[in-house]
Amino acid sequence: MSTDLVSKYNIPAPRYTSYPTVPYWDDNVTQNSWMEHVKGAFKKFNKDGISIYIHLPYCESLCTYCACNTRITVNHNVEVPYINALLKEWQLYLAQFDSRPKIKEIHLGGGTPTFFSAQNLNHLISSILSTCDLHPQHDLSFEGHPSNTTPLHLQTLYDLGFRRVSFGVQDFDEKVQDTINRYQTFEEVSSVINTAREIGYSSVNIDLVYGLPYQTLDSVRTTVKKIIELKPERIAFYSYAHVPWLKPGQRKYTEKELPVDSVKRELYTVGKELFINASYVDIGMDHFSLPGDELLNAYNNGSLHRNFMGYTTNSTKLLIGLGCSSISDTWDAFSQNIKTVEEYRQVVDEGKFPLHKGHILTTEDLNLRQHILNLMCKHESDFSTNSIDQTIFNQNIPRLTEFVNDGLIVLDGQKITLTDLGKLFIRNICLAFDARYWSQAKMENVFSTTA
Repeated sequence: MSTDLVSKYNIPAPRYTSYPTVPYWDDNVTQNSWMEHVKGAFKKFNKDGISIYIHLPYCESLCTYCACNTRITVNHNVEVPYINALLKEWQLYLAQFDSRPKIKEIHLGGGTPTFFSAQNLNHLISSILSTCDLHPQHDLSFEGHPSNTTPLHLQTLYDLGFRRVSFGVQDFDEKVQDTINRYQTFEEVSSVINTAREIGYSSVNIDLVYGLPYQTLDSVRTTVKKIIELKPERIAFYSYAHVPWLKPGQRKYTEKELPVDSVKRELYTVGKELFINASYVDIGMDHFSLPGDELLNAYNNGSLHRNFMGYTTNSTKLLIGLGCSSISDTWDAFSQNIKTVEEYRQVVDEGKFPLHKGHILTTEDLNLRQHILNLMCKHESDFSTNSIDQTIFNQNIPRLTEFVNDGLIVLDGQKITLTDLGKLFIRNICLAFDARYWSQAKMENVFSTTA
């Protein structure tokens, strides 16, 4: 891959965990309209199972690279009030359902879910599960910090039905860790993974980030080799998103300390080659999986799905997001919760959905959403099935021709298939079909770059 190609396509673009992406939402959702969309989606999709995402925002220290919505504190007295608010919000949703929910997926994200005690997590999850039935193919997962995830955390959540855990490692290099304020040793990571496996967890994911300050080819190579020793079933190798205008913690360092674009792409290439040589399969944007893992199985059988939680094996059409800043999805509408903890709790205490903003999808939105999902999850999409799709395809011929010339896609009539090289620029290819991006004024300082 040429440096010119990296420079050409290294532009700000969404990661497409939704379409339309959040900055282009119409913000046309009210309390009443959201309730109606939830009711309609539940009636339509509950039989196939629904998903729940729970945002637990607290962390004891700030990882300066992080772009998530977090609250930094060492005061663990915040746990119970926040969990009480989560359960109150869940009750608001239960009041909209006309039958008992069937849960196919629960994911605890953050922040640091293991900031919360095992006892409090047990209360939260058992309270929710007492109101639901689990789908036969349910998938319960959580994110943990290697340095504070205890055997009691692992055992408690396992006993509740969790079988998948994700640990954020990012990098083992001491200089990088000091700069991003994220510390964990290889021994800590190895120990917590071994404990999870001894308890019975069937899938372990490790998050790594390339493009961090002071990373070098040698340091990334060392980190990746250490992770491969542990043989996690899944690895997410994320591109660092430098957005200091949104996350002031990233101002601890400057762009001078970050790898330049061409080096950053080399960091990814080095990591990917090591993963592939260790039998990992590239299944999607920055994601790798070992043979036998359910994520790879879903990719191979065409059922891989992407939503606000990232890639998932469950293509549920109703996703309920609980907690501050969480996003919910009824398939034809989105809503995002209030972002600050205090206001979120106050609104929930008043018996109202903590609605911050939302979007009701148009017919065009729904059509484009499916094609972008196809490209993200299957690396292909067919635009020949109806006249609307054919029009979309024809409108984008100039961009598609450029992708063909650069070796990123192959066209077979009106069917688009990404090449192996094209998978590295999947965000750019999806961007070509982002009608809201192209029809509205470009927004500065919103998205991270693609390289």
